[in-house]
Amino acid sequence: MSSRVLILAFDGVEALDFAGPFEVFTTASRVSPRMQPGTAAPFDVASVASVARGQAVQARAGLQLLATHTLADSPQADLLIVPGGVVDAPLASPDTLRWIAHQAAGAQIVASVCTGAFLLAASGVVRSDAVTTHWEDIAELRERFPALDVRGDVRWVDNGRIVTSAGISAGIDMSLHLVERLGSHALAERTARQMDYPWNRNPSHPSA
Repeated sequence: MSSRVLILAFDGVEALDFAGPFEVFTTASRVSPRMQPGTAAPFDVASVASVARGQAVQARAGLQLLATHTLADSPQADLLIVPGGVVDAPLASPDTLRWIAHQAAGAQIVASVCTGAFLLAASGVVRSDAVTTHWEDIAELRERFPALDVRGDVRWVDNGRIVTSAGISAGIDMSLHLVERLGSHALAERTARQMDYPWNRNPSHPSA
Protein backbone atom coordinates (compact mmCIF):
# COMPACT_ATOMS: atom_id res chain seq x y z
CA MET A 1 0.00 0.00 0.00
CA SER A 2 1.26 3.47 -0.86
CA SER A 3 2.08 5.96 1.88
CA ARG A 4 0.12 9.18 1.48
CA VAL A 5 2.45 12.20 1.45
CA LEU A 6 0.80 15.59 1.96
CA ILE A 7 2.84 18.77 1.44
CA LEU A 8 1.45 22.05 2.76
CA ALA A 9 1.45 25.13 0.50
CA PHE A 10 0.81 28.63 1.81
CA ASP A 11 1.31 32.23 0.74
CA GLY A 12 5.01 32.97 1.14
CA VAL A 13 6.16 29.34 0.88
CA GLU A 14 9.70 28.89 -0.44
CA ALA A 15 9.20 27.23 -3.83
CA LEU A 16 12.03 24.71 -3.45
CA ASP A 17 11.10 23.88 0.15
CA PHE A 18 7.82 22.69 -1.36
CA ALA A 19 9.00 21.40 -4.74
CA GLY A 20 12.15 19.64 -3.51
CA PRO A 21 10.30 17.06 -1.37
CA PHE A 22 7.54 16.87 -4.01
CA GLU A 23 10.15 15.92 -6.62
CA VAL A 24 11.83 13.38 -4.36
CA PHE A 25 8.69 11.44 -3.46
CA THR A 26 7.12 11.56 -6.92
CA THR A 27 10.41 10.48 -8.50
CA ALA A 28 10.71 7.62 -6.00
CA SER A 29 7.22 6.49 -6.98
CA ARG A 30 8.16 6.67 -10.66
CA VAL A 31 11.40 4.67 -10.42
CA SER A 32 10.30 2.10 -7.84
CA PRO A 33 8.18 0.01 -10.26
CA ARG A 34 11.15 -0.06 -12.65
CA MET A 35 13.23 -1.62 -9.90
CA GLN A 36 10.51 -4.08 -8.92
CA PRO A 37 8.10 -4.59 -11.83
CA GLY A 38 4.55 -5.32 -10.81
CA THR A 39 4.76 -3.50 -7.49
CA ALA A 40 2.73 -0.45 -6.54
CA ALA A 41 4.22 3.01 -6.30
CA PRO A 42 5.39 3.52 -2.69
CA PHE A 43 4.10 7.08 -2.31
CA ASP A 44 0.88 8.89 -3.17
CA VAL A 45 1.86 12.57 -3.17
CA ALA A 46 -0.53 15.53 -2.99
CA SER A 47 -0.42 19.19 -2.04
CA VAL A 48 -2.70 21.02 0.38
CA ALA A 49 -3.28 24.78 0.22
CA SER A 50 -4.17 27.07 3.08
CA VAL A 51 -6.30 29.14 0.67
CA ALA A 52 -9.77 28.67 -0.82
CA ARG A 53 -10.41 26.04 -3.48
CA GLY A 54 -9.42 27.26 -6.94
CA GLN A 55 -7.24 30.03 -5.51
CA ALA A 56 -3.51 29.87 -6.22
CA VAL A 57 -0.92 30.02 -3.46
CA GLN A 58 1.51 32.87 -4.03
CA ALA A 59 4.93 31.40 -3.30
CA ARG A 60 7.90 33.49 -2.33
CA ALA A 61 9.29 35.42 -5.33
CA GLY A 62 5.93 35.23 -7.13
CA LEU A 63 5.55 31.64 -8.32
CA GLN A 64 1.90 30.55 -8.18
CA LEU A 65 0.91 27.06 -7.07
CA LEU A 66 -2.50 25.41 -7.43
CA ALA A 67 -2.79 22.68 -4.81
CA THR A 68 -4.73 19.42 -4.98
CA HIS A 69 -6.63 19.87 -1.73
CA THR A 70 -7.74 22.58 0.67
CA LEU A 71 -7.40 22.36 4.43
CA ALA A 72 -11.07 21.41 4.63
CA ASP A 73 -11.07 18.51 2.16
CA SER A 74 -7.62 17.00 2.59
CA PRO A 75 -7.28 13.31 3.47
CA GLN A 76 -5.17 12.10 6.38
CA ALA A 77 -1.44 12.04 5.71
CA ASP A 78 0.87 9.16 6.52
CA LEU A 79 3.76 11.57 5.99
CA LEU A 80 3.10 15.26 6.53
CA ILE A 81 5.63 17.74 5.16
CA VAL A 82 5.54 21.38 6.28
CA PRO A 83 7.86 23.54 4.16
CA GLY A 84 9.25 26.93 5.09
CA GLY A 85 9.66 30.32 3.53
CA VAL A 86 8.03 33.49 4.82
CA VAL A 87 5.77 31.92 7.43
CA ASP A 88 3.97 35.05 8.67
CA ALA A 89 0.67 34.13 6.97
CA PRO A 90 0.37 30.56 8.29
CA LEU A 91 1.59 31.61 11.75
CA ALA A 92 -1.28 34.12 11.86
CA SER A 93 -3.83 31.56 10.63
CA PRO A 94 -5.52 29.53 13.41
CA ASP A 95 -7.07 27.27 10.75
CA THR A 96 -3.67 26.40 9.31
CA LEU A 97 -2.14 25.72 12.72
CA ARG A 98 -5.13 23.57 13.74
CA TRP A 99 -4.82 21.64 10.47
CA ILE A 100 -1.13 20.97 11.07
CA ALA A 101 -1.83 19.77 14.62
CA HIS A 102 -4.72 17.56 13.49
CA GLN A 103 -2.77 16.02 10.62
CA ALA A 104 0.30 15.50 12.79
CA ALA A 105 -1.75 13.59 15.36
CA GLY A 106 -2.70 10.98 12.75
CA ALA A 107 0.50 10.88 10.71
CA GLN A 108 3.22 8.27 10.93
CA ILE A 109 5.91 10.90 10.32
CA VAL A 110 5.86 14.71 10.40
CA ALA A 111 8.67 16.58 8.66
CA SER A 112 9.52 20.23 8.18
CA VAL A 113 11.86 22.09 5.89
CA CYS A 114 13.57 25.33 6.90
CA THR A 115 11.23 27.70 8.77
CA GLY A 116 8.49 25.10 8.66
CA ALA A 117 9.84 24.25 12.12
CA PHE A 118 8.23 27.47 13.39
CA LEU A 119 4.85 26.14 12.24
CA LEU A 120 5.40 22.80 13.97
CA ALA A 121 6.26 24.68 17.17
CA ALA A 122 3.39 27.17 16.93
CA SER A 123 0.89 24.35 16.34
CA GLY A 124 2.19 22.40 19.35
CA VAL A 125 3.51 19.49 17.30
CA VAL A 126 6.99 20.03 18.78
CA ARG A 127 7.40 21.31 22.33
CA SER A 128 10.75 20.25 23.77
CA ASP A 129 12.05 18.23 20.83
CA ALA A 130 15.42 18.50 19.14
CA VAL A 131 14.84 20.42 15.90
CA THR A 132 16.65 22.47 13.29
CA THR A 133 15.87 25.14 10.74
CA HIS A 134 17.66 27.37 8.24
CA TRP A 135 20.94 28.68 9.69
CA GLU A 136 19.68 32.26 9.41
CA ASP A 137 16.68 31.50 11.64
CA ILE A 138 18.32 29.41 14.39
CA ALA A 139 18.55 32.30 16.87
CA GLU A 140 14.94 33.38 16.32
CA LEU A 141 13.62 29.85 16.74
CA ARG A 142 15.50 29.55 20.03
CA GLU A 143 14.17 32.90 21.20
CA ARG A 144 10.54 32.31 20.25
CA PHE A 145 10.39 28.71 21.47
CA PRO A 146 12.94 28.42 24.29
CA ALA A 147 11.78 24.94 25.36
CA LEU A 148 12.96 23.48 22.04
CA ASP A 149 16.39 21.92 21.67
CA VAL A 150 17.37 23.86 18.54
CA ARG A 151 20.37 22.35 16.77
CA GLY A 152 22.61 24.42 14.53
CA ASP A 153 25.14 23.20 11.98
CA VAL A 154 23.15 20.11 11.02
CA ARG A 155 21.22 19.35 7.85
CA TRP A 156 18.41 17.48 9.53
CA VAL A 157 17.36 16.02 12.88
CA ASP A 158 15.49 12.70 12.94
CA ASN A 159 13.60 12.02 16.17
CA GLY A 160 11.72 9.06 14.74
CA ARG A 161 8.24 10.50 14.24
CA ILE A 162 9.38 14.13 13.93
CA VAL A 163 12.04 15.07 11.38
CA THR A 164 13.17 18.65 10.75
CA SER A 165 15.67 20.00 8.24
CA ALA A 166 17.61 23.13 7.41
CA GLY A 167 16.92 25.02 4.18
CA ILE A 168 16.19 23.98 0.59
CA SER A 169 18.88 21.42 -0.34
CA ALA A 170 18.82 20.04 3.20
CA GLY A 171 15.11 19.41 2.71
CA ILE A 172 15.92 17.34 -0.37
CA ASP A 173 18.55 15.38 1.57
CA MET A 174 16.04 14.82 4.38
CA SER A 175 13.39 13.67 1.90
CA LEU A 176 15.78 11.13 0.40
CA HIS A 177 16.54 9.99 3.95
CA LEU A 178 12.80 9.45 4.47
CA VAL A 179 12.57 7.50 1.20
CA GLU A 180 15.34 5.31 2.61
CA ARG A 181 13.47 4.90 5.91
CA LEU A 182 10.08 4.16 4.37
CA GLY A 183 11.33 2.34 1.28
CA SER A 184 14.92 1.22 0.97
CA HIS A 185 18.44 2.50 0.58
CA ALA A 186 18.45 1.25 -3.01
CA LEU A 187 15.30 3.24 -3.79
CA ALA A 188 16.73 6.41 -2.25
CA GLU A 189 19.96 6.00 -4.21
CA ARG A 190 18.06 5.38 -7.45
CA THR A 191 15.85 8.41 -6.80
CA ALA A 192 18.85 10.68 -6.24
CA ARG A 193 20.48 9.28 -9.38
CA GLN A 194 17.33 9.90 -11.41
CA MET A 195 17.30 13.49 -10.15
CA ASP A 196 21.03 13.92 -10.89
CA TYR A 197 21.28 15.05 -7.30
CA PRO A 198 24.40 14.50 -5.13
CA TRP A 199 22.65 13.16 -2.04
CA ASN A 200 24.38 14.13 1.21
CA ARG A 201 23.50 11.28 3.58
CA ASN A 202 25.30 12.83 6.55
CA PRO A 203 22.88 14.86 8.71
CA SER A 204 25.76 16.27 10.76
CA HIS A 205 27.44 17.92 7.79
CA PRO A 206 27.13 21.68 8.40
CA SER A 207 24.84 23.62 6.11
CA ALA A 208 26.62 26.19 3.97
